[in-house]
Amino acid sequence: MAHLLGGLATPLLCKPISAASSSSSFNHNYASASASSSHALDSLYIKRAAELADKSAGFTAPHPNFGCVISVPNGGGTVVGEGYLYAEGTTPAEVQAVEAAGEQCRGATAYINMEPGDCHSDRSAVSALIKAGISRVVVGIRHPLQHLRGNAIHALRSEGLQVNVLGEDTQNKTIEEAIKSCLFVNAPLLYRAACRVPFSFLKYAMTLDGKIAASSGHASWISSKKSRTRVFEMRGRSDAVIVGGNTVRRDNPRLTARHGGGHLPGRIVLSQTLDLPEEAHIWDVSEVPTIVATQRGARRSFQRLLASKGVEVVEFDILDPRDVMEYLYDRGYLSILWECGGTLAASAISSGVIHKVHAFVAPKIIGGKNAPSPVGELGMVEMTQALELTDVCYEQIGPDILINGFLQPVPDLTPTIPSVQETSAIDPTISPYESSIIFFYKTWDPYGAFSNFSLHPIQMPDENEELVTWSSVEHYYQAQKFVGASDPVAKSCIEEIKCAKSPEEAARIGRRIQRQQPNLVRPNWESIKIDVMYKALKCKFTTFPYLNSLLLSTAGSVLVEGSPHDLFWGGGRDGEGLNYLGRLLMKLRSEFLGDSSTSQNSLLPQTSENK
Repeated sequence: MAHLLGGLATPLLCKPISAASSSSSFNHNYASASASSSHALDSLYIKRAAELADKSAGFTAPHPNFGCVISVPNGGGTVVGEGYLYAEGTTPAEVQAVEAAGEQCRGATAYINMEPGDCHSDRSAVSALIKAGISRVVVGIRHPLQHLRGNAIHALRSEGLQVNVLGEDTQNKTIEEAIKSCLFVNAPLLYRAACRVPFSFLKYAMTLDGKIAASSGHASWISSKKSRTRVFEMRGRSDAVIVGGNTVRRDNPRLTARHGGGHLPGRIVLSQTLDLPEEAHIWDVSEVPTIVATQRGARRSFQRLLASKGVEVVEFDILDPRDVMEYLYDRGYLSILWECGGTLAASAISSGVIHKVHAFVAPKIIGGKNAPSPVGELGMVEMTQALELTDVCYEQIGPDILINGFLQPVPDLTPTIPSVQETSAIDPTISPYESSIIFFYKTWDPYGAFSNFSLHPIQMPDENEELVTWSSVEHYYQAQKFVGASDPVAKSCIEEIKCAKSPEEAARIGRRIQRQQPNLVRPNWESIKIDVMYKALKCKFTTFPYLNSLLLSTAGSVLVEGSPHDLFWGGGRDGEGLNYLGRLLMKLRSEFLGDSSTSQNSLLPQTSENK
């Protein structure tokens, strides 16, 4: 994995043009800090934890990036173990670091860039530190999600470990820089939590005189090959890439992450009129899905054509960048790369949805009064109105200079008032989860354990009635699409899904194979998939008692899977979805409560189990 991820740290944790390699820089800084205060050492190791965490950017989405460093105070602060989280479902960073350090953990200090997310009683990260004998834990920043913030810190302190959160007792420039590295490495999660839109960064390449194309529109190539390789890496760190209709018409892009690692971002096209070509690279969804966002009622016939190609079309009353981003937030997107022209870029900036800018400046001059610029009209008439970037970094890439900085400061999510959990601990009459309708979707939600993507292993019988362990319900569900086929390719597909490192990866593999090789899908899949999901859910909620208790605690509430785009398993964008996942959970809840005759069963389709 190192050869895939090792070069991805620089776009986020940027460095000066003449910076040395990260390892030599770390050793030099350590030698300087070891002769300084303990705060300097804490800051140095937290920066290292953030650097490790950044190696998995793009692969962990939509989950946070975690890194852990363990050092031995008696050895002058020698590092004895390191690790980072690759994706949900893989070994936590803390567990990796503890395993690497072994017996040297006794009395050692662990440094983590962000407080672990104690999701749904999964305390493996916290337990690893406690059982290993770690005596002190330094946390870069608290968890940004309110229902998780403070849980792991409280759990560690309750076991007698000393826990220090960087900057909460002492402030200086060194500590501020270390905290900033922690904020940067999880900027997408922080922006998403604070702004309720995905983290968005605008990328463009321009000449020295500020042109993104010649007057004729020709734009290949402004930047160097090395810069274009960096763009592929940026795509590999993103959930999706956005372009406008002009880019599709003019450039016919593929928007892939070639050379950018294993993650392939989705493609999103914004077009009011759908004046788009019938044939384009971006309509090929065999490897990567494409979404087209448009104005309601635009070219219905063309919408049907796109649908026949497997392209998803989403209509908006008014195609505004903020409305689109709020919709993508609802879909669970974490990070968006905008690679659009000047007109759409200006609209996105004006809407306040662009958080960071990456500008590649090539040492070229092309001139031209009508040559397009990277950002269109913003309505500003005085230089005092110009938008200024903060935390600006400069990096030389081949002959080009990459300038990046934030248009909006990274949000500070430190609570100024007690959280609901802290308040309810004082006043038990206050409940954070009172609701007649309970929505769940992503695994980070308070009821995220209800999701089929939550990481709760289940054991299910195979065709020979032998129990097989699956990492999640989603792993099992996706694999069942290909069970029973005599084709050996189908069997290899099942094994590939079973070995997927996260539920998201299992879903991507299963859906891709279903699109590319529909002949491998079992012929009765549509009629049995509800039963498959129900049996897997029943196994999950039977295996884990605390999940069973959580489900039973919702008695009297309607459960709705909040996916805005899944009209079968989810509730849909405007409540038009069938919500079969929520229905199955309510049926399961009734079964556990011994009330299988409730009217909730009438919500279910007539499957083989309830005919």
